[in-house]
Amino acid sequence: MMTARVNEYVKLEGSFQPIFGITDRNIRVGAENPMSLVQSGFGMCIPAFCTTQEALSAFFFNFTGTGISVNEDFCRLPNDKPWVPADYVAIVVFSTIGLLVIVSTIYDVWLRLLLRKDPKDINVLYSSFSAYTNGRRLLTFKSSPNSLHCIDGIRALAMFWVIAGHTIFSVAFNFNRLDGFQWLISRKAFWITSAPITVDTFFMISGLLVVYTTAGKLNNIQLIRNLPIFYLSRLLRMFPILAAMILYLVSFHNRIADGPNWNTQAANVLTCRQYWWSALLHIQNWYNPKSACLAETWYLSVDVQLHILSPIILYWVLTGRKLWAWTALTLGLLTSLAAATAYNFVKNFQSGIFSQNLNEIENYHIYYYINTLTRASPFFVGMIFGYILHTWKGRRLQVNKIIIFITWICALALLGFMVYCARLNLEKDWDNQLVDNILNSFMRPAWAMGLGIVIFACEKGHGGPINWFLCLDIWKLPARLSYAMYLIHLTVITTKYLAASVQNYFSVENMVFDITTFLIITMMIAFVATVTIDAPFNTLFKLLLFKGFIPKKQKATVSKQFSETVNDPNIAENESELTSKK
Repeated sequence: MMTARVNEYVKLEGSFQPIFGITDRNIRVGAENPMSLVQSGFGMCIPAFCTTQEALSAFFFNFTGTGISVNEDFCRLPNDKPWVPADYVAIVVFSTIGLLVIVSTIYDVWLRLLLRKDPKDINVLYSSFSAYTNGRRLLTFKSSPNSLHCIDGIRALAMFWVIAGHTIFSVAFNFNRLDGFQWLISRKAFWITSAPITVDTFFMISGLLVVYTTAGKLNNIQLIRNLPIFYLSRLLRMFPILAAMILYLVSFHNRIADGPNWNTQAANVLTCRQYWWSALLHIQNWYNPKSACLAETWYLSVDVQLHILSPIILYWVLTGRKLWAWTALTLGLLTSLAAATAYNFVKNFQSGIFSQNLNEIENYHIYYYINTLTRASPFFVGMIFGYILHTWKGRRLQVNKIIIFITWICALALLGFMVYCARLNLEKDWDNQLVDNILNSFMRPAWAMGLGIVIFACEKGHGGPINWFLCLDIWKLPARLSYAMYLIHLTVITTKYLAASVQNYFSVENMVFDITTFLIITMMIAFVATVTIDAPFNTLFKLLLFKGFIPKKQKATVSKQFSETVNDPNIAENESELTSKK
């Protein structure tokens, strides 16, 4: 019984180790003595004049002759976190931002509330860092005729699911880890182990909005002429929060906490100090996939790369000719599917991120999970639905209720089946490479298609209670904060677990409590970061793009549109909307 339990523990732990950042390749599975598989870690404070072996012998017993080996993983000394140039840069940058926020807020409140000035008379540049104005915009929700309201709910729920999925880290830091591992491979944990598919929600929405917010506002010639602004607006829109997070990681983050597992976080800090530039250039998934700064930014890299390629299809969509538009959209999707399918059948990846082979997990993550080729199809599916929504803009779809009901059943069944397939390789004794290849090729675009049907039905007035739920105002704030939340949440989660000095007891209730805590803390930090960093700098970027690069003969129109954008409480959710201003 003891042998079976130990072997099961080691087998399950080996499946999840890389997910937790542990890559011990020296675990001996199947040893004759099961106790040789048991590993334990602990930390202790010892006097400076003692060696590790002396301290262990003095506090416990002499390990010599017992068959137990002790390896010193790392040793921490007082004041072993020296100041580096990044610390001084961070102090200057964040202090300057804080000062600008204070001064700008005083200026804005003085004119707006005390002197009762007309908002149009308040200088946009001087008030750009105002916490009052930026906070008011963020918390003001207004409806506009062309907004896709249900997307707010989808985006918010997807972000919540991402946070829930990453809380899987908690399992590695409980003293009853075997119970946690057993629960994770059970079907009861599908809402955690299927979470990776939710990232395709963001790819789908990104592709949809690229087309929906551009079609009808630009023609193909204007797109080519404004291509630099098309790219710049996307990159600059993502830059402030990303740069702030990287600067925080390479400086203050290593000082805010400590603990027996903090060396893992310290290694991440060193990685960011080496590869901060590739994170800002969005090339980490190709250049340094094994040692990425802010590991979750692989999504940004893929999204930016797809956005760079999107004008190849957008050019034909913006011609105004449906045949050309549909030909380009169809070829784009079919090409991505064909290339990804051929690639998957050659590489023979597993169909999920968990495996009992460490090399398989690493290969899956680097060559499939963060690969632009294999993640492109949901983006192209989104572009197709963006064009469908554009062509049906302002028109009501009259369809028989029975057809609507059947369509909803099919869409929900498709989404549910994809959730099940996302964890299929966790089934006991799963071994079907053909199905793995098919899932890797078509599971993600199928998920995107199901979401597209839901969005289209909701926007055409056939969403019923689902549309009502997705359009609730409670989703608007987390939807606007979703980008900042995405960049912040994983740092919050890992900080909590890696700084812990004692282990917790695993239970689903404790995990749900952790998820709720992380969600609240992440939203609070994201709100502050958006108000003080993201919103101010994006106002400055809009000033630069639309009042600096545009010819004088167009400035009157641009100034009017820019004023409407800046003063609109509904902050643009998609960067390409900015490029559509003529």
